[in-house]
Amino acid sequence: MKTAEKVILLFEDSDGFAASISDGLQPNPTSSLQTLKECVDLSLEQYGIKEKISVNITHFVDSNGVYQVSILLVQKCEPPVLACAVNEAIASVDGESPSSMPTLIIPFLLPESKLKLDDKILLKNVNAALHGIHTGPDTDTIKALVNRTQKLPSSLQINHEALACSFQLARVMNLPTFLLVGPSDKSKSHKSYEEDLKVLCEIGEVLASLSSLCFVKEKITWTPTKTSRESMEPWRALYN
Repeated sequence: MKTAEKVILLFEDSDGFAASISDGLQPNPTSSLQTLKECVDLSLEQYGIKEKISVNITHFVDSNGVYQVSILLVQKCEPPVLACAVNEAIASVDGESPSSMPTLIIPFLLPESKLKLDDKILLKNVNAALHGIHTGPDTDTIKALVNRTQKLPSSLQINHEALACSFQLARVMNLPTFLLVGPSDKSKSHKSYEEDLKVLCEIGEVLASLSSLCFVKEKITWTPTKTSRESMEPWRALYN
């Protein structure tokens, strides 16, 4: 599929994080960017799976018709279908210029227990700082993101299927990829909700800064759910 050289990859979730990022990113009122939306169904037949996975795509296009940023929102699915869907979504990304690879940006809001180093929680007691890790060739977009985030160690353990799978596949494909991670508190207190909302908006603002976009807080529909800190998702060992 045709995309911009900056691609934001999102995965539909029950909390509405992905939808909030997708809906919140809007053209800056002072820019000439226009919004173009489409929906693509990705076939998974080569994996022996009959169902198709829908990807809702939002392109931000300048006055010359050049795609500046593309947002891919992948339909929610569960392992093992998830790995197949991620592979197809990443493999289908095709930038405007045949001479350059698109830069893939994968933002996530994660409970602290999902990122570990040597079996120790990595983001414990972190004060709402955004973290990042990248793979593949350096691009101007990746350099800009590095300057806005704290670096995650390359040996970290990612206990989240979509995030871990995406990063591993991008690494195999040698695609310029940046994981943009914000820490989340899954308790249902008002304070934790406000902190998570603040981090979500920070993620949106960082993404908006990559082009002539803005992040509109009023556009988001975010309803976080409470989960156990110690819960582990199935299949995660495949990507460790």
